[in-house]
Amino acid sequence: MRSDAAAPADGPLLTRLSQWACDLRPTDVPERVRALATSQILAQIAAIRAGLRHSRSAALLRAYGPIHQPDPRRCAVVLGALGSWLNLDDTAYAGHLAPSTVAVPLAWALAGRTDGRSLVNAVVVANECAARITAAATLGPLRGQSALHTHLAGAVAGRLASEGASARRWANAMSLAFAAPPWPAMHAFLGGDAKLVHVVTPVRAAMDACDAAAAGLTGPPDVLEHPRGFLARFATVPLPDLVTEELGRRWHTDTLSFKLRPGGPGIDAAVDCAVELHREVRGTPVAGVEIAASVYTLFAGRLAEGYEAGPDTPLSALLLGTGYPVATALLTGDLRVEDFDSRELRDPARWALARTVRLVHDPQMSRQLFASVAPFGAALRRAGERARPWLSQFVGAELAELALVAAEEADSDETFREATKATPARVTVRLADGRSVTRERSVPLGAAGPDTRRRHGELVRGKFLAQGGTVAVADSFGAGLTDTTAGELSALLYAALTEDR
Repeated sequence: MRSDAAAPADGPLLTRLSQWACDLRPTDVPERVRALATSQILAQIAAIRAGLRHSRSAALLRAYGPIHQPDPRRCAVVLGALGSWLNLDDTAYAGHLAPSTVAVPLAWALAGRTDGRSLVNAVVVANECAARITAAATLGPLRGQSALHTHLAGAVAGRLASEGASARRWANAMSLAFAAPPWPAMHAFLGGDAKLVHVVTPVRAAMDACDAAAAGLTGPPDVLEHPRGFLARFATVPLPDLVTEELGRRWHTDTLSFKLRPGGPGIDAAVDCAVELHREVRGTPVAGVEIAASVYTLFAGRLAEGYEAGPDTPLSALLLGTGYPVATALLTGDLRVEDFDSRELRDPARWALARTVRLVHDPQMSRQLFASVAPFGAALRRAGERARPWLSQFVGAELAELALVAAEEADSDETFREATKATPARVTVRLADGRSVTRERSVPLGAAGPDTRRRHGELVRGKFLAQGGTVAVADSFGAGLTDTTAGELSALLYAALTEDR
């Protein structure tokens, strides 16, 4: 049977999505998709380890308990929060998926309730459900980590796939979860510690919705598409067809981008360039740094600017900005978790260099951004002219025209098998001796594209080892993961999260 054969051809979106998700079996998933999900599991474990290494983790653990708890619902909350606050969570078109789509199945597997094959399958199912619902609302006021509704879908799907729940329970749990989706206040998100716990609310709400559905409570199955439903409020340009279109043939897991260093997704290419330039500028006084980038990077930078206060900048704003991360990479040749903690943040040389960083817009880079599948291109191609009002509000009328043309002219990858995420940057460093050195990158290291498809296993292995994981554990993540029993998997995941090399 085809993986999408059991999905009804019509009816409410959640009914159709839930039936497909409930019926999906590991053998229905292409091998390349399973391999990406396996890498995603190790990558998110690395992100959780990174969260544990930061000094702020102590407060989070005091609030919510340790990473390994008897109740997987509580464990899921802690794993989700730890793996998200440093922007090391892996993304897709569309959404920051892993803090729910991986963390929740991990919690069930840690508790010894699923084997390796079921874990990978649960992650794929959760990815597909969360990414599709997020895609339907991508052209709206919330995006990236502020789109907390991603984790409502991801957490419900991750749990129910791990439990083998019925399609009826799936649909009711999803509907109950989306009855009151969270809407963050960006001032709190950027100006304090709220971002450190932003995943807690949607994951907890999803767990409650699953419990309510198990007890027999119900919700309207058309809560997504109803005129007074989710998309009507959360999407400027609703794209409801994306929730169920090409189920079992188009895999959003194919669009995964792996975060290899902390920091917002808009800065990745600039940091990659700065790491390369470190060898050339080391020991030479720098007169100034210019970063040419797309409107996406400039938008994130503008959000962070209002919260900049040198070493006292709130962590969430620091991760979103460009100056400090690029200055750190130029000076040290890397960007690590420790660079966002107290001692390194007090380094005056980094802040002196950060103050020389100038961010400028490159229209051609914006064209590359909007032509790629992630983070917006696929949605823009689907919306067409309907997206103009949203684009005008987001980037202005002139760039809206550029974006629509770029999206229309781009090669359409309807299957997502060749998906890319272009967030380009060009870093030019002016040296005090009069010389200038430049590096440019279109697709950041680890982002969706040919390089990542070819060697994602190698890249996430490096991410795991960089966060202190052991070689022995890293070697256990691969094709053999699906053959582990529930007991073996629980022990392996505990070691992956706790053992240090």
